[in-house]
Amino acid sequence: MRTLARFVTKFYKSIIVTWAVLFVIMALLAIRLPGLLEGDGFRMDAEHEQVMKIASETFDLPAETMFIVFENVNDEKISSTLEKVDKLGLTSEIVSPLDEKEQYTDSVSYAMLHFDNTDRDMSVVVTDIRNKIGDEKGIVLTGQSAFTKDINAASQRDLMKAEAIGLPIAIIVLLFAFGTIMASVVPLIVGVTTIATTFGILSLIGGQMDLAIFVLNIVPMLGLALSIDFSLLFISRYREERLKSDVLEAAATTIRTAGRSVIFSAFCVFIGLGAMFLIKVEIFQNIALGGMIVVGMAVLSSVTLLPAILIALGDRLNKGQIIKVKENGSDRWRQFANAVIKRPVMITIGALILLGIAVIPVKNMDLTIPQIDSLPTSYDSRSSYELMDETFGLGDQSSVYIVAERPGGWVDEDGLKDLKALQDDLTEDSLVDDVTTIFTASGVSSPEEWEQAMQVPDMEAQLEPLLETFVKDDQLLIPVTLNAKGSTDEAQQWSRDWSANADWNLLVGGEPKFNQEIFDEIFDNIVSVLLLILVSTFIILMIAFRSILIPFKAIIMNIVGLSATFGILVYIFQYGHFGLHPGTIALIIPVIVFSLVFGLSMDYEVFLISRMQEEYAKTFDNDHATVEGLATTSKIITSAALIMIVLTGAFAFTDVMPVKQIGVGIAIAVAIDATIIRLLLVPSLMKLFGKWNWWMPFRKGKYKAGNWH
Repeated sequence: MRTLARFVTKFYKSIIVTWAVLFVIMALLAIRLPGLLEGDGFRMDAEHEQVMKIASETFDLPAETMFIVFENVNDEKISSTLEKVDKLGLTSEIVSPLDEKEQYTDSVSYAMLHFDNTDRDMSVVVTDIRNKIGDEKGIVLTGQSAFTKDINAASQRDLMKAEAIGLPIAIIVLLFAFGTIMASVVPLIVGVTTIATTFGILSLIGGQMDLAIFVLNIVPMLGLALSIDFSLLFISRYREERLKSDVLEAAATTIRTAGRSVIFSAFCVFIGLGAMFLIKVEIFQNIALGGMIVVGMAVLSSVTLLPAILIALGDRLNKGQIIKVKENGSDRWRQFANAVIKRPVMITIGALILLGIAVIPVKNMDLTIPQIDSLPTSYDSRSSYELMDETFGLGDQSSVYIVAERPGGWVDEDGLKDLKALQDDLTEDSLVDDVTTIFTASGVSSPEEWEQAMQVPDMEAQLEPLLETFVKDDQLLIPVTLNAKGSTDEAQQWSRDWSANADWNLLVGGEPKFNQEIFDEIFDNIVSVLLLILVSTFIILMIAFRSILIPFKAIIMNIVGLSATFGILVYIFQYGHFGLHPGTIALIIPVIVFSLVFGLSMDYEVFLISRMQEEYAKTFDNDHATVEGLATTSKIITSAALIMIVLTGAFAFTDVMPVKQIGVGIAIAVAIDATIIRLLLVPSLMKLFGKWNWWMPFRKGKYKAGNWH
C-alpha cells in the first residue's frame, strides 16, 4: 500500500486525466449495452437444450413459437392481421385459429407463429410484427421473445426510476455525513465513473457472449452502492488525517489505512460473486461476471481516482458547508458504545430472539423459476398470455420431447417392436396424458400391421411422411403430454426419472426438464458455493485481523442475519403484505442475495474491526478498543448502510419482480447487518470474549498487529 500511496500522490493529475479519458470512451460503449442484453438468463448447456436443438435441426420443429392473441375480434380481422404478418416473411408457418378450432372461441382466439432456427435478432422480429399489427385493440403479440423485449424495456425504465428515487436521498445522506456540498458530490463522481466504465466493459463482452437483461439493474445497484460506501470510509478517514497533516500526507495515510480496508472488503465481495460461477446457469454466470467487474472498478476508482480528486481539491473539499459535522466521532456514539458493552448478555440474547422470530417464515419458502410473472401486469404481452392460458387451459399440462437413439435405426422389425414397447411404457405412466408416435398418429396398432401396410404402395405413400416426421436415421422423436404443469415437483421428477431410465437410451427436453435441470444445478452445487464463500471469507478475515474468533463470529452472525432476511422476504412477497399479492420467491434470490450480501456486510465488519484493531494495538485494552472502534466508525457505517439501503431499496418501487425482490432483499439484509448485528451483537460479543477476540494460535508474545503505517 505504501507504493500505491506514493504513486497516487505523485501522479494524481495524470490519474485524473486517465480516468476522464477512460470515462468518455467507456460511456460511449455503454450506450450499446441494453441492445446486447437478451433473455432472462435461465439457460444452461444441458440435456433440455440438446433435445430442443435436435428437435429443431433434425426433426424440423419450430425453434420458437410466439402467439397473436385476439380478443373480441371478428374472423375477417383475424384473417387480415395474419396476412399482414405473413407478408413480412419472418415466420416459417402461421397456424390460424380459423383453421384450428381448438385455438378458437367466440371471444378469445390465438394464432401460433412458428420460427425456424435462424440467427435472426428476435427483438427486431418482435418490433417488426408489432409495427405491422399496430395499436389495434384486442390484438396482441405475446410469447417468449415478446416477454424478453418487454422485460428489457421494463428493466431500463426501472433503472431510471430507482435512480430517480435513490440518488437524491443518497445525496441528502452524504450531506449529513460530510456537511459540505463538495464532499458529498465526490462519491457520486466516483460511483458514476465506476458504473460507466463497467457498462463499457460489459458492452465489449456482450458482443462475445450472451448477457441476461437483469445485469442492467444489478450491476449499477451494486456498483453505485459500493462506490459510495468505499468513498464514505475513505473521505471520512482522509478528513480525520487532514487535521494532523498536509494534503499529500493525509491522502497517503488514508490509502494505507482506509485503502487497505477497501481492498479486504472487496475481496470478501469478490468471493461471494465468484462462488456463483460454480452454478452453470447463465444468470449466475452473468451476475458473477458483471458483479466482479463492477467491484473491481469500484476498488480501482476508490484507491486511485478518489484520492487523486481529494488531493486536487485540497481544502476546497470543505467548501459549501451546510451542516456542521464533528470529525472525530460523536460523544453520543461513544455513550451508546459504553451502554452496549455494559449489558452484553442481555443485548446478545435480545438481538438473537428478534432475529430468530424473523427466521421463522423461511420454513415455508416456495422457490420458483421466474417466467411470465417477472413482467408487470400492466404489460399486454403478460395479460394476453394469461387470458389465452386461462381460456384454453394451456397451463394445466406440459409438453415433453423425448429423443431416443437406437443403433441400426427404428424401421426394421426389431426397431418397430422397441418403438411400440417404449410407447407402451410411456402410456402406462400415470402422469402421461398423451404420447405421439407413428402408431398413434397413423392409427396403426402394432409393428406387424405397420410392416404389412408399408407393403401396400398407397398406404406407404401415406405413412412415409409420418415416418419422416418422427424418425431420422437412428434417432426417434416422441412428443409426450403430461397432465401436470411443468413447474410442479411431479413433472420435474418424471423428467429426472425418464432421463435416468436404464432400459432406454433417452434424452428428455421440454419445460419440466428445463425446470428440473435448473433446480438440480442449483441444489447440487449450493453446498460448494457456501463452503467456498465461508472458508475463503474466514481465511481472508483471519489474515486481516490475525484472529480466529473474529472471523468465526462474523460468519455466524452473517448467516443468522441473512436467514432473518429470507424470512422477512417470505413474509412480504410470499405471504403478500405491504400491498403485494401473495406469490413465490424467485429461485435465484437466495443464492444471489446470500452471495452479494455476505460480501457486502463484510464491508462493515472490516470497517469496524479495523478501527478496533488499531486501538487494541496501541493500548491492549479490549473494552477501550471496542468503544473507540464503535464510536469512530458508527456514523460512517450507519451512513454507508443507509445509502446502500436507499439505492437498493429503491428497486422496491420497480415492476420487474425478481429485481424488486433482489433490491428489497439486499436492503433488508444491510439494514439488519448495520443495526442489530454491527451496532449491537458485534460490540456485545467483543466484550464477552475479551482478549480472546485477538487470540491467534502459534503466535508468540503479545498482539502486535495493526501497524499499517
